[in-house]
Amino acid sequence: MKTYRYEENPIVKPVDVKPYHPGFEVIGAFNAGVARNGDEVLLLLRVAERPFSGDPDIVKVPIVRPESGRLEVMDLRRDDPRYDFSDPRVVRDVTSGVGFAYLTSLSYIRIARSKDGRNFSVDDAPFLYPSDASESFGIEDPRVTQIGDVYYVYYSAVSPTGIGVTLVSTRDFRQVERHGMIFCPDNKDVVIFPERIGGKYYALHRPTMKSTGSPEIWVAESDNLLYWGNHRHLIGLRPGMWDGGRIGGGAVPIRTSEGWLELYHGATREHRYCMGAVLLDLEDPSKVLARSDVPVLEPEMQYEREGFFGDVVFSCGALADGDTVRMYYGVADSSMACAELSLREILAGLVRV
Repeated sequence: MKTYRYEENPIVKPVDVKPYHPGFEVIGAFNAGVARNGDEVLLLLRVAERPFSGDPDIVKVPIVRPESGRLEVMDLRRDDPRYDFSDPRVVRDVTSGVGFAYLTSLSYIRIARSKDGRNFSVDDAPFLYPSDASESFGIEDPRVTQIGDVYYVYYSAVSPTGIGVTLVSTRDFRQVERHGMIFCPDNKDVVIFPERIGGKYYALHRPTMKSTGSPEIWVAESDNLLYWGNHRHLIGLRPGMWDGGRIGGGAVPIRTSEGWLELYHGATREHRYCMGAVLLDLEDPSKVLARSDVPVLEPEMQYEREGFFGDVVFSCGALADGDTVRMYYGVADSSMACAELSLREILAGLVRV
């Protein structure tokens, strides 16, 4: 399959984003939802900021206090036996017995704008910022589904009680209406289809299993986008393959003549993230028609293999124009890139099930 990566990649980097918080540094501008609005392409960036620590023995942990809305920073000593600092993204409390962890950065959503889809300027202020107790550790990995003239933006809300998915809507990317959490913890990687199907809305989601089962993709239905039911397992892991460790929804599904094309992410047990595809029935998205045996995009370039968390390509949004699919994707948990793929070639490469 031919893949055209933009010469400008990475198209948005941490250095392109001014810190919003005094005394913080931007360490990531990645995993952006994508929308067209008028003559602009918008990237709804997940911006991750980390407080500076002048002491190498101190790890600083940012938390938004819901009662005040204020940002506070905790100091944790690296020699404290209660904590595991081995993953730079989190600090795990080994004494809790329930896998409790603090995040070492705070994520929120900021808009990058472009006329040509290649060259972006980033707004100075957040578009969405943690607003209640369910978001006190940050908000991450937004997707955008446009239905009519309304844009539905949904994202992972992270707090000590877990990770759920929250929905907001907007018509102009200025005024926002909040609708609350639509998938409770632990759940993430939600993508909502861009139209009703048989009178119902459909969404893909990824429950996180802590007893039995694996991190796999499910499908759900709704009459109003707020209350979801009739949950069914859709596709699972494939041991030994590129998606044998975990999988989850990626871009908003694309309607094609052959079915709904979902570009999803998969990872190996060694945490190498790639993008693949699954084709779902147009009239019943719970029916799987075909799936890719090999990735449609995998980490090959240096900016995809090296970064805050390397060997990662992770898309939350794509734009389809005729045969061209512009996949916007996060690289190495650090920056944003874009690649163009042929819709026809993606479909031809799928294996019928």
